[in-house]
Amino acid sequence: MKAYLFPGQGAQFSGMGLDLYENSSRAKELFEEANKVLGFDITKIMFEGSAEELKETKVTQPAIFLHSTILAEVMGDAFQPDMVAGHSLGEFSALVANRTLAFNDGLTLVSKRAQAMQKACELEPSTMAAVLGLEDEVVERICAETEGIVVAANYNCPGQLVISGEIDAVGKACETLTEAGARRALILPVGGAFHSPLMEPAREELAAAIENTQFRAPACPIYQNVSTTAVTDASEIKKNLMLQLTAPVKWTQSIQQMIADGGTSFTEVGPGNVLQGLMRKIDRSVETGKAEVQ
Repeated sequence: MKAYLFPGQGAQFSGMGLDLYENSSRAKELFEEANKVLGFDITKIMFEGSAEELKETKVTQPAIFLHSTILAEVMGDAFQPDMVAGHSLGEFSALVANRTLAFNDGLTLVSKRAQAMQKACELEPSTMAAVLGLEDEVVERICAETEGIVVAANYNCPGQLVISGEIDAVGKACETLTEAGARRALILPVGGAFHSPLMEPAREELAAAIENTQFRAPACPIYQNVSTTAVTDASEIKKNLMLQLTAPVKWTQSIQQMIADGGTSFTEVGPGNVLQGLMRKIDRSVETGKAEVQ
């Protein structure tokens, strides 16, 4: 069975999507539609902007979403998913690709998500850290025992977990994790504590927008970050998406479930190749690849 995976924040690069724009009239149409929906010229920043400009949350999230969804659209009949999943932000791209969300609705939600997350980051100074070389259970226990708010946020692959929370609590947890044998416990250059309780104001704002958006029956199951299992019910997809900002990204568990359910070929759709790298660490036996326009 063919699985398609959609990347999250951090995969952006200057010049992203330009080849699609120049070689496909459908891609050009969608990029120009996106400029209208967002109210600013995102294509100019994607194609010509500096790394610094692309790092702005209000740009980063829509840019990655656009690259991913437009690539899936331009692939045409070559894009035939039996199952999809997206890492954090990538879940929105996956929901457009499997026809649960209309393109414009997905883009509007992603833009609102970016702005809501930015506001939540400004309310409370917070951060995230990558932890390498420890069992998930050890990381979870140390987070639970650390004073303040710090939680496991991204289960990226076995031995690679990201924690998220208040700056002091994350710092203390990193010290304890290093003492417990972590190969690395490294503070990440991010704007705030994504996928933690500190995102509650953003979750509430986004949930209201999701509630008022039409979700259709998907063309194939999506394995969501919150549930990790195949979901085909539109109302359940909606509910899981509302929980996503404050809940952990259970990527390892989602991929393992997709493989257990018959996934044999996993193709990354969008900028970068982070998800292919994680796939190899989760299960080397499955085929991985990068989406391309024929």
